[in-house]
Amino acid sequence: MKTAIITGASKGIGAAIALRLNELGYNLVLNYRSNTISMEELINNFPNKETKNVTVQCDISNYEDAKKLIDEAYDNFGTVDVLINNAGITKDNILPMMSEEEFDQVIETNLKGTFNCCRHISKRMLKQKYGRIVNISSVVGLAGNAGQVNYAASKAGVIGMTKSMARELGKKNVLVNAVAPGFIQTEMTDKIPDDIKNEMMKNIPLQKLGQPSDIADAVEFLISEKASYITGQVLSVNGGYYM
Repeated sequence: MKTAIITGASKGIGAAIALRLNELGYNLVLNYRSNTISMEELINNFPNKETKNVTVQCDISNYEDAKKLIDEAYDNFGTVDVLINNAGITKDNILPMMSEEEFDQVIETNLKGTFNCCRHISKRMLKQKYGRIVNISSVVGLAGNAGQVNYAASKAGVIGMTKSMARELGKKNVLVNAVAPGFIQTEMTDKIPDDIKNEMMKNIPLQKLGQPSDIADAVEFLISEKASYITGQVLSVNGGYYM
């Protein structure tokens, strides 16, 4: 039975990925920062009751917390096959009004948090000569977006990091790829006013928001043996919003 770590797993895209990997029979190490209730509800709703699930509450933007997450995974299961770096935050503001704190917090979680987890697991995956790492980026990291200088920088950084890590780790059969979601129906997009959402829709050829399950589909493919000759790539799941 394979084991996967998922950061930011309590809701949204992370929860959808967790649900999918549970269905596929993975043991899961589920990271969350604060939403204990959502995490408990997620696990209670898992259809596959034969797998083992471990929850680790920590802030992956903290280097030692990220080490704790990886260590607990290996302590519980002995090996880890998959790491999904999904944890992320937004602190939107236009550039002239963006505070240093708003910029730093997004970079610390989205970019440095991804580095922290990859840094701590890389030696172990190299030693076991197997690993699949999927970093969740964003269409904003490819196309940019007004009011999201910090978020765009963090997600573009994740893409550069993904490609660099793929070059370093590939020789030991550790594959590193990214998924770049477009506008996905989550709590984050639910907060967008309808008029702005309607304007967004005009630029999406498929004329609809994506679902968290669409991202889970992409992750499922990238960690499968069907993707065993794919590394350093960015799989865009955005309904054609950015091509």
